[in-house]
Amino acid sequence: MFETLSILPVSFWVVILLLLGGAVWSFQHLSGGTGLPLLAVLGTTAAWYVGDAIYNDYAHNHRLLFSSAILDGAWWEVAWFLVVLLVSVPVVHRLINARYLNRRSGVLTLFAHGVNQPIIQRQLNLMFGTCATVWIILLVIAALVLKGQVIYFLFPFLGYKPNPWGHGQIGAGFDCFSIVALYLQLLTATMFGVVAALAMNRGVRRAAIVLCLLAWPWFVFDRVRNLILALVIPTVLSWVFLRFRGQLWKKVLILSLLFCVFNVWMKFVIANRSHESIVQAFSQKGLDLAETKNAHNEGLNMYEELCWINDFIDKGTYRVNWGARYFAELVNPIPRALWPGKPLIGLDYAVARGHKMNEVTHTVDTTIATGMIGQGVVNFGRLLGPAAAAVLMSLWVAWLARLDLNVHALGRLPLYAMGLILTFNLGRDITLITLYPFVFGSLAVWWLDRNQPSRPNPSRRRMNRSNSPAGLPPKASGQAWAGYRPPFRPNEARPIRPAPPRRPPNGGPGFSSQRPWPRGRTPK
Repeated sequence: MFETLSILPVSFWVVILLLLGGAVWSFQHLSGGTGLPLLAVLGTTAAWYVGDAIYNDYAHNHRLLFSSAILDGAWWEVAWFLVVLLVSVPVVHRLINARYLNRRSGVLTLFAHGVNQPIIQRQLNLMFGTCATVWIILLVIAALVLKGQVIYFLFPFLGYKPNPWGHGQIGAGFDCFSIVALYLQLLTATMFGVVAALAMNRGVRRAAIVLCLLAWPWFVFDRVRNLILALVIPTVLSWVFLRFRGQLWKKVLILSLLFCVFNVWMKFVIANRSHESIVQAFSQKGLDLAETKNAHNEGLNMYEELCWINDFIDKGTYRVNWGARYFAELVNPIPRALWPGKPLIGLDYAVARGHKMNEVTHTVDTTIATGMIGQGVVNFGRLLGPAAAAVLMSLWVAWLARLDLNVHALGRLPLYAMGLILTFNLGRDITLITLYPFVFGSLAVWWLDRNQPSRPNPSRRRMNRSNSPAGLPPKASGQAWAGYRPPFRPNEARPIRPAPPRRPPNGGPGFSSQRPWPRGRTPK
């Protein structure tokens, strides 16, 4: 490692300074909503690019593959991406979330006071009921497709992992429905975990745990790691930071232990996914720790892919497509039955990397991720490309910040947790394929917002615009919401106002001679 650090160019250290400066800025703006999402993007950049140089041995890998000009130019592209990201995030946030700029981060409030708030718990219960209904419908469809093999859909470790949502590398006809079913299954399974971690109602929590035991194995015994990440990590972080009320060192200890367990399983998946299914490997060998010890993560190489892209452009073997790749990502949800000539995503880069395309099926043996910065370069070149990727990620940060500033509203908290985790997966490619669970969840929340039974909005009565839970005072800065009123608690005694004094008849004690009778009248 020290040998690697000693030979890295100046541009690498510029990247490090920008990452550190962005982290400091993010911590200073945690209360504004953009801090945590921006930290997630900076962490993603550090993992996929800086981590690649350290983990994959820059001195004996990258330096042997590429010239110093290519390596240095790639680091400057990462630095340019970070500069545009740090400049554009506050601008985009002010434009998109102008209505909520005076609010305080709701997630930070939940960190401090927990999720035992009636409005949060009511939303979790409603989301759980909706997701359970969707998952049961998917289970019925899977049972009709798989017939007697549906037991392996629920418990793949008993024999094999069936896939009722199978489709080819290039969708045909209305394969889009199977893709929708797959990501709805992932969305509902993730929500079950978040509800199990945060629900205070024992019945709801136990039901969510049961559904996790039924829905999670299908993903845990899969070979696709980003699905496992999107499934498990939101549950773990929600429980550790929002439900568990221990001290910080205890949370760090729990996260460290869970990371070790998770890392062992991920290495097991990496070691076996190329030549056999995960279910077969687990049933035949069990969780062999000796085998997983030397497993190497071959996908953590987005800096290397950025260097390949620059090298191909220099040699003329790959041409910038001027937005065609982003357009293909944008129109991906359109069924191929409605648009047979819909653009293909990333196959041209796989061919440039040496993989052959089948001229009949128009497929390749494997697809290659370009990385979020490399994706910008293949779309708009070395100058505009990293800037375009940075603007897209700033839009993502602003979207997550909007959820944070409205975290008390229906479904925003689970979506926010999922979005933070999917940020890491966006480091490989900014694509709707990664974001489908989040998009479907957002559409479901939008529909529920407009179709749930009308009732008074307790957020206006019990929470100020700083998203403080019911009964908590506004933030100490004094910028309180003018409409904030402390909630009424039925068990608290209210002060009784004394009745106004009654005028004694015909004089007597307390009688006043000033206008004792209405005007125009005199006593008889």
